[in-house]
Amino acid sequence: MKGLFCQAAKSDAEPKFVIQETTLPDVLGKHQIRVKVKACGLSPLDFKLIQEVGIQKDFLPVGREVAGVVLEVGPKVTSFQPEDEVVGVLPLDSLCSGLCEVIDVDEYYLVQKPEKLSSVCVAGALRDGVCAYTALHTHARMAAGHTLLVMDGASPFGLMCIQLACYHGVKVLTTSPSPQKQTFLEQLRPSIARVIPVHNGSPDLLSAVLEETGGLGVDIVVDSEVRLHGDEEGEEKLLPHKHDIISVLGVGGHWVTSHKNLQLDPPDCRLLYLKSASVSFLNPEVWTASSAQQGRYLHILKDIVEKMAAGVLRPQTQEAVPLYEATVAMETIQRHPKKKVVVQL
Repeated sequence: MKGLFCQAAKSDAEPKFVIQETTLPDVLGKHQIRVKVKACGLSPLDFKLIQEVGIQKDFLPVGREVAGVVLEVGPKVTSFQPEDEVVGVLPLDSLCSGLCEVIDVDEYYLVQKPEKLSSVCVAGALRDGVCAYTALHTHARMAAGHTLLVMDGASPFGLMCIQLACYHGVKVLTTSPSPQKQTFLEQLRPSIARVIPVHNGSPDLLSAVLEETGGLGVDIVVDSEVRLHGDEEGEEKLLPHKHDIISVLGVGGHWVTSHKNLQLDPPDCRLLYLKSASVSFLNPEVWTASSAQQGRYLHILKDIVEKMAAGVLRPQTQEAVPLYEATVAMETIQRHPKKKVVVQL
């Protein structure tokens, strides 16, 4: 049985992805499930995080968002039975690559997949759905009547945030880094209150937000990355500056950031203090890294797949690739983390 693995890179060398043969133990653990994988979503590896949590392997399993069918269950498994369709995210320390034909996984990482939801669709969108749910519900305590600003709403993660917020009666503003993405966002239904272009010659973000909110600012800002300085070039130049994000927050606002090394200067902290605003860090691995809130995590997974099946969450269609193209696809994703690829088995 073949799976995709990453050979640990030394120093700053580019990681090497290889397809290797692997085997499963003959006997399942008490709470384990053996799953035949139908589709697996690929996401970039965070090597620093993997090292910090103490995972040391010569070959790291790749591919963790999986959808498949239960083949066999352990003696203490109560949630599933053979032939159930399931979906979930493998933990960071998983021994199995999600691109293996068959994998063993604890029942606590999986939920039932609705029959009418395709495996490719859910495997490609599950991670972004968990991130959006965590950002808006867990961190920002989103409620009807709030105003939300999503940076780069046309990204897979941004689109999930927009659709989830609209469902809960939140007024949504978003930014667009290109004319093509602006057109896409303006055609979304339910419609967005305002799409703010941030490409060349575009209006100032702060003035556009204050105009739309009557000078009050927004209740929630969700970013995917931010600029810490003002002299970045290329694609980073289109990212919002940290001071701009703090400036658009209203009193008591919440900023949810994905920036791993955010640095706030004393003037930035003072502005947050004056607004009684808060900053939360979005770490998508936190749910599987700790079992402290496992029941809550399973509820989140279940709610996401149910909303996808009901059409509330409508991710952009992902083109599935075969296993033999997974190595090249993963190299591309590692260089461009916002790209999404699903491998169909």
